[in-house]
Amino acid sequence: MSQQKFGVIGLAVMGENLALNVERNGFPVAVYNRTESKTQEFMAQRAAGRNVKPTYSLEEFVASLERPRRILMMVKAGRAVDAVIDQLKPLLESGDILIDGGNSLYEDTKRRTEALEGEGFRFIGMGVSGGEEGALNGPSLMPGGTEEAYAALAPILNKVAAQVDDGPCVTYIGPGGAGHYVKMVHNGIEYGDMQLIAEAYDLLKTVAGLGHQDLHQIFTDWNQTEELSSFLIEITAQIFSYLDPGTQKPLVELILDAAGQKGTGRWTVISALELGVSIPTITAAVNARIMSSYKQERVQAAQKLAFSSPAFHGDRDEFVQQVRDALYCSKICSYAQGMALLSTASQTFDFHLNLAEISRIWKGGCIIRAQFLDKIKAAFQTNPQLANLLLADEFRQTILDKQEAWRKVIAHAAYQGISVPAFSASLDYFDSYRRDRLPQNLTQAQRDFFGAHTYERIDQPGTFHTEWVKVNEA
Repeated sequence: MSQQKFGVIGLAVMGENLALNVERNGFPVAVYNRTESKTQEFMAQRAAGRNVKPTYSLEEFVASLERPRRILMMVKAGRAVDAVIDQLKPLLESGDILIDGGNSLYEDTKRRTEALEGEGFRFIGMGVSGGEEGALNGPSLMPGGTEEAYAALAPILNKVAAQVDDGPCVTYIGPGGAGHYVKMVHNGIEYGDMQLIAEAYDLLKTVAGLGHQDLHQIFTDWNQTEELSSFLIEITAQIFSYLDPGTQKPLVELILDAAGQKGTGRWTVISALELGVSIPTITAAVNARIMSSYKQERVQAAQKLAFSSPAFHGDRDEFVQQVRDALYCSKICSYAQGMALLSTASQTFDFHLNLAEISRIWKGGCIIRAQFLDKIKAAFQTNPQLANLLLADEFRQTILDKQEAWRKVIAHAAYQGISVPAFSASLDYFDSYRRDRLPQNLTQAQRDFFGAHTYERIDQPGTFHTEWVKVNEA
């Protein structure tokens, strides 16, 4: 009896779509889901006529796969992954490969990799980005683990991944939890991107008074530009054109302004704090989602803390251009922060990340896919040791050319009482990074005053402590 070349456990939409993707690319698939009815429904509908073998026990599932077995787990991150691994281990043989395709915390992936490799199995923690459509038609894949395990999967992953002008959107990321770490930071950048777009929308709608048809056209035009052409700008333009069938109003204006989150943005912020990397735009985006959840409090505060915004008397076309420039400058800063975090993590955790290659595989399939990732790839190809994207000639000159519009937009937002936390955090990041002297000399003096934490001087080497009160009394 012929056996299937690839197995998928978990038939939620992502699992189903990845299974269909693998099968469409010439690799027979076996599937298993804990709930039998889900497997039966999948086989009767979406998988009908495909080379997909349904199984109704893990024993049957494992037996249906050729060796070495290649098993993709698409189950909820956390305990569920460990539970499935524990159930599978007695059924597997040395050399079999388990792949965790969920949004697992990279530390969990590192732990699982060490445990399973120590028992003779192989384990890959693989970030998968692109949502439901990407999973079906070609996602961006970020696999981490051993190079040997990746090599055994590469023929399949190269076919399944999104295809762009310079190859499939998959590469070997690095050892241990590297794949899931890169996916985590990808999601952090995604948070920043989405918040920046939301702030641009808020400014154009609330300050300039533009309606949904104008917004649709503006974002459609922006998506034709080299700087802003991206998946998120594209779908934003489509969102503005969609009318609610029941009310014929723009659907986006009927959606509750409370954004959800699944944890990867928060994990990115926590990791950055632990590694001492500044990512204020991404942090602002996470905070903005948290603030949005205070819906009832905000409704009350709107009554008690009312502010009468002055009327807008400027040139709307000019303002639209300024917002566009501010959005692009802020976007550069957000990506600069994400790449700086990846660079530090690579050194700290010995991931040996190739930032040019990571930029390349984000060009297709994933949520943050954008035309300007070509420029990021080129910057790191030119200088793999580049400390910050802001120092790359392309981005440095762009921000220097556009910063006046950026500053005007943020000043205008403050004057109008419109919060733009990610725009502001990006400009703060730029202004802090470009200054050769910050006011933290005072912070160090304060720390030494109340806690004898010592300080360094700019005019002589060594570490110093001052008895501040005694000096002042003298």
